[in-house]
Amino acid sequence: MEKYIGILGVMVLLAIAYGFSSNRKHINPRTIFSALALQFAIALFVFKTPWGKVVLEKVTFYIEHVLNYSMKGIGFIFGDWANSGNVVLSFATVVLPVIIFVGALMTVLFHLGIMQLIMRGLGFVLRKTIGINGIEAIAASMNIFVGQDSAPFAVRPYLETMPKSTLFLIMVTGMATIAGSILAGLMALGVDGQSLIVASFMGAPGGILMAKMIMPSDPADADTTPENIDIQTTKHSNVIEAAAVGASEGVKLAITIGAMLIAFISLIALLNGILGGVGGWFGFEGLTFQSLLGQIFRPLMFVVGVPWAEAGISGTLFGEKLVLNEFVAYSTFIEMDKTAVLETGKTLLSDRANKITTIALCGFANFSSIAIVIGGVGTLAPGRRAELASFGLKAVLAASMSNLLSAAIVGLML
Repeated sequence: MEKYIGILGVMVLLAIAYGFSSNRKHINPRTIFSALALQFAIALFVFKTPWGKVVLEKVTFYIEHVLNYSMKGIGFIFGDWANSGNVVLSFATVVLPVIIFVGALMTVLFHLGIMQLIMRGLGFVLRKTIGINGIEAIAASMNIFVGQDSAPFAVRPYLETMPKSTLFLIMVTGMATIAGSILAGLMALGVDGQSLIVASFMGAPGGILMAKMIMPSDPADADTTPENIDIQTTKHSNVIEAAAVGASEGVKLAITIGAMLIAFISLIALLNGILGGVGGWFGFEGLTFQSLLGQIFRPLMFVVGVPWAEAGISGTLFGEKLVLNEFVAYSTFIEMDKTAVLETGKTLLSDRANKITTIALCGFANFSSIAIVIGGVGTLAPGRRAELASFGLKAVLAASMSNLLSAAIVGLML
């Protein structure tokens, strides 16, 4: 019975999306059911078929194998510090530098035209199976690999004139997925690579589904939106320049993540100190920010398939991801798990709860992403900045439900 609670989760999430829809009569059943079917198909393929399991294992193996090459550069700079076994040193000397390596690699792949071929292939699949337009398909595909701050650049010429529903979809799919560089950093942190890869690919159709329910396309816009578009990328004179630019951008991202973790983890500690003191006055000893989030999101994590006894922990992590960001949530997850193993000899969560929680956390759906999107897309299309701001909270809601929908579907397969 526990296994099938996810069916209720799927129904609840779809009902919430329907309730928040801006125009229910324009919801296209074909788009919704096709996107949902594609999510189920991905989960069925990788979890229930021998071929799918082999493909997922191979993809994860080769990604990890490629990431291992980053250790050559990391070892050259940091020497034995990279293999010290110290958690703090490992994060600073392995996790963050991996992001720099992947940033350079992705930029080179775009310069060579390899990523464009992959984007067009994925975009074609999304366009034909779900029935979205060419701009939406390319943007959703880009978000799987490059993230919400870079993907809109691929459709830059269309940003000022595209329909509201398409602009909203770009926001949602950006928040429902994570960038390849972040995925690599999380894998280096110790997060299960297979779960991250599955969540990334399920996030695109899931984001499309939620976006098209909450802000459906107006049929009148169909004639004004092109089916086939050129993918816009930054031009570099050669591979060396591309690698250098990618590494520079990777450094900025790594520094941002490091600074963000220092700030947010410290602020959480301060908030916990305040809550603990105030809670003690009213008989709530040990009250923390995490415990509040756990109780708020516990029912939601339960309906997507996490056992009730573990749903409080999962709710805490999902709440951290929503209020802060995914890197903070995963870092907390890893540390809590290590502490549980040391103190009890058991992992923090059961295998089932662990996988569902990992899937649910995999996305940029948090409040700070609103500012990132307004800043990034708003720079490319200044005339749409006000609309982006007005879409912000709805986009976070839609992307969060996309992540939870993926988690519920995966839970049905376990």
